[in-house]
Amino acid sequence: MVLWVCCALLLLLHDQLVPDVGAQVENRVTFLPGTFQNVSIPQNETVQAVVSRILPEVAFITLQFHTQRRNATLSYSRVPDLSSSLTGVDSGLLSALEPSQTTLSLFLSSPDSEVVAGTGVILPYSGSDPVPGACNSEFSLEVDPNVYIRYNLYETTVLFAPANLGYERGQTPPACDESTDTNTRWRLQYDVYQYFLPENDLSESSLFSGHQAVAGVQQMTAVGKRVMTLLSTDKTSAVFNSIPGQGVIYSVIVRDPLLNTSASYVPAHTYACSFTSALDGCQTLGKVSTKVFFTITGLAGLFVCFFGHRFFKCELFCMGFSFSAFFVFVLVTRTTDLHYDERLAVSAVVGVMGGVLLMMSWWRFGSVMACVAVVGLMLGFLVASVVLFTPLGDLDAFRNSDAVFWTTFSCIVLVVPLFFLRWPREGNICTCGVVGGYAAVLAVNAYVYTSLSFITLNILKRLLNSSFSAAFTDVPFQTIDYAMITVWVVLGVCGVVLQLYRERARPFFPPSPYLMWQQERERRKTNVLDPSHHFPPLPSRLLERARQLTRRREPAGEHTPLLL
Repeated sequence: MVLWVCCALLLLLHDQLVPDVGAQVENRVTFLPGTFQNVSIPQNETVQAVVSRILPEVAFITLQFHTQRRNATLSYSRVPDLSSSLTGVDSGLLSALEPSQTTLSLFLSSPDSEVVAGTGVILPYSGSDPVPGACNSEFSLEVDPNVYIRYNLYETTVLFAPANLGYERGQTPPACDESTDTNTRWRLQYDVYQYFLPENDLSESSLFSGHQAVAGVQQMTAVGKRVMTLLSTDKTSAVFNSIPGQGVIYSVIVRDPLLNTSASYVPAHTYACSFTSALDGCQTLGKVSTKVFFTITGLAGLFVCFFGHRFFKCELFCMGFSFSAFFVFVLVTRTTDLHYDERLAVSAVVGVMGGVLLMMSWWRFGSVMACVAVVGLMLGFLVASVVLFTPLGDLDAFRNSDAVFWTTFSCIVLVVPLFFLRWPREGNICTCGVVGGYAAVLAVNAYVYTSLSFITLNILKRLLNSSFSAAFTDVPFQTIDYAMITVWVVLGVCGVVLQLYRERARPFFPPSPYLMWQQERERRKTNVLDPSHHFPPLPSRLLERARQLTRRREPAGEHTPLLL
């Protein structure tokens, strides 16, 4: 895999003698192996990409070209056709070399009659390296070294064509499917890699820097994260969690374990959103309704975090609202075709009803443990979501079986409230601090992306999409995520400590207002020394007051006989 380094040194020496090598001159650009070259494709023009002085040890070469927003066409000929060209933001071609071939030309053009700016690189490989995409039977190119990405709101799917064993110049390529012996392509293995771009950075320079960091085998293995390894008998695809607005580069490295050689497919990137959409595109992620909803949620969460137990009725309303709104949103999404704003409005209305119902159930019946059990389920839900947000959630047992996943999730949700039976006040205060702090984090996420929102969003996606279970739920953890974790921990700890200190001398829970009213009424009935005992009932007082208002007023004057 150091072959391209030798080529680069040789061509760099040539660059000292011919200073213009590597620079774009009109519609011609010369590539140095392993060195990225920025290319501008003029409108309605074709740019010739040239590689010269190719070493005899090189058996095949891949040219990869990357743009951020506009498509570019990469072809073997000046006039592209469907079977010998590829159009996209991440495109690549593989060229097998003839025995005496020392130069190579490929062509770049703009399919949309626009000026396209991008960056490209040439990577050489020897005859012992595997040939990416040489056993293609799905895509248009005969040999297709590209990684294809398809995404929706829930998941991102990575597809690629099977590779073949390497061969020297002039030799016949090995057959793809004649047998499955160890001397065939069936011994090859595929490592799927993932590389996250900086968060909240949609700039072109950030993308190009990322592609330069992961173009080849050594670069990707050094900075990328290997997510999975596929055998030749496995399906050549992988499913990941969609993260709208977060740049991710995916690549596949095919390895020959017998010869200990490897080659890289052409990396592809995605933001899981569109740069051309005027509504909810990459530049305008986050609807106004979402920002309003979660801003109010965050303010309520801060109140609950520091004052929830003291204002028990408000806490119950917030918890009932969250509990009801979440499950109604899932139900409405799965059973109706309402737009997002309509679903959010319905969830908010039902959430208000759920909050009022939980609060009134405590006001009327005074059952503290029943209400605290609901609060405990909220904490259990968050704890279970955090546990399965860790790498444990990507275990094959959870990805391959919904039954195992939901059984584990339900057990964690139900176990947490059991601690409330022994320490109800402490458990309630802990729930206020943890859940309230996370609500504040969600409010920040409505304006600035943070991966912590996927703690609960992954559960929501799995509830809404039955095929999401196969997706890897890995998300980037960068500076802002560690900062938000710190904020969450500080809010939770401060809220819990403050409420425990303030409530240490108070009763565990405030009494039910309805039960207090009943007790006061009974006390007034039985205590004859209480002046209120002699007051007539409220209906009698109202009736008497109405009679006074309708009674004819007597004329003023003396009505008693005069004393003699």
